[in-house]
Amino acid sequence: MRPKDSTLMYHVGALIAVSAWGASFISTKVLLQHGLGAVEIYIYRFVLAYLLTFIICPKPLFCRSLRHELLLMLCGVCGGSVYFIAENTAVMYTLVSNVSLIVTTAPLFTALLVSVLYKSERVGRGVVIGSFIALAGVGCVIFNSSVVVQVNPLGDMLALLAAICWAVYSVALRPLSAVYSAWFISRKTFFYGVLTALPFLALDDGSAPISVLLNLDVAANLLFLGLFASMIAYMLWGQAVRHLGAVKSGNYLYVSPVVTLVLCALLLHEHVSAVGYIGCGLILFGLIFSEKFKTRQ
Repeated sequence: MRPKDSTLMYHVGALIAVSAWGASFISTKVLLQHGLGAVEIYIYRFVLAYLLTFIICPKPLFCRSLRHELLLMLCGVCGGSVYFIAENTAVMYTLVSNVSLIVTTAPLFTALLVSVLYKSERVGRGVVIGSFIALAGVGCVIFNSSVVVQVNPLGDMLALLAAICWAVYSVALRPLSAVYSAWFISRKTFFYGVLTALPFLALDDGSAPISVLLNLDVAANLLFLGLFASMIAYMLWGQAVRHLGAVKSGNYLYVSPVVTLVLCALLLHEHVSAVGYIGCGLILFGLIFSEKFKTRQ
């Protein structure tokens, strides 16, 4: 098998993962409409993902060293609790378009962190240019035909926090993925994600009755979020970061708003303007450009 062919499955895996995360916005919106809170949705989602992952990978229970255990706790915070809660809370204070655009700057922060932490791995100029092209496409997709501009410092700062958290999570996966399986890393991430989210639940104003989980729409969307958008997507993402690197796999995050845009048009019958289609094209071109000029080591 040729080297390019051997990495194809990891490119596909990263694409599936970010597509699931793009679709998760639709499921989250449905759950919010049924009265569930942002923290509740996150906890239900990650508890389900943890239980399913534990059935598949029950052992080992702990890492080989305290340093690795602390790194996995960091993954649970940055790739779980703080990331999702900051992102969902930011929507309450600013436009969804603002939040989406700021969060998708995570690949740029990832490239910066990799360059700072790993002197032997310099980010190629082509990867940086491709990232900015894709980011421009994200701006077109998110703003679509809207010309409304609303800036709220609190909401935008929370979205920026989410982007930085995801960059830290992607870089923290790097040393762990060389030692542990993707199933183990995902399971520990879910565990620490739920554990560190419990204080946020205590600060929540109120919670929906447990009976709401018997609703078919609620159960189906929670199953999708827990099984596909969490367990499977995180496992695929861990493999992609391991074999492609944090920078190259991070560029696939730009596909997520494209998926959201298409699903909103199909399922919610929202209008897609010419600007939206141009944005989709820019994102794909940016990804191809970044792949053509790989990270220089």
